[in-house]
Amino acid sequence: SDASVSFTDNCVVGIEAREDNIKAALDRSLMLVTALAPTIGYDNAAKIAKTAHKKGTTLREEALATGLVSESDYDRLVRPEDMTHPG
Repeated sequence: SDASVSFTDNCVVGIEAREDNIKAALDRSLMLVTALAPTIGYDNAAKIAKTAHKKGTTLREEALATGLVSESDYDRLVRPEDMTHPG
């Protein structure tokens, strides 16, 4: 109990999320490609992720470059907040 109070007081209190960093990390996250797989197929999704990793680009950039999805489709399909709620 003392340890958890000390941890809270000395480590947790004052922590603030930096939303700009969170967004940047999400934009670079290759795991989001799973949201595209049902629409463009596993193989195409895997190619997009591999290319983005190899080139250091984002999934969005590579997905749009393939022409397999439009900007509006990508934005509709790849929604990290939707991926955190199963079912």
